[in-house]
Amino acid sequence: MTYDADLDAKGLLCPLPVLKARKRLQALASGQVLRVLADDPAAVIDVPHFCAEAGHTLLRSDETPEGQFYFIKKA
Repeated sequence: MTYDADLDAKGLLCPLPVLKARKRLQALASGQVLRVLADDPAAVIDVPHFCAEAGHTLLRSDETPEGQFYFIKKA
């Protein structure tokens, strides 16, 4: 999947992955996609909740040996 910006949030615990994603998304234009890599177990709950609350679209999430990848389309 293609994306416009990347955020490595590995090693960060809740709520930091979401807070950093929010900040990175502010710099993007509507419709652009942010790829987030997180290894915090709480991110599987926090990222979809953040997207729903902020109006962004969670396009896809993938579990990998590195952690979870989330593809967020800015509202």
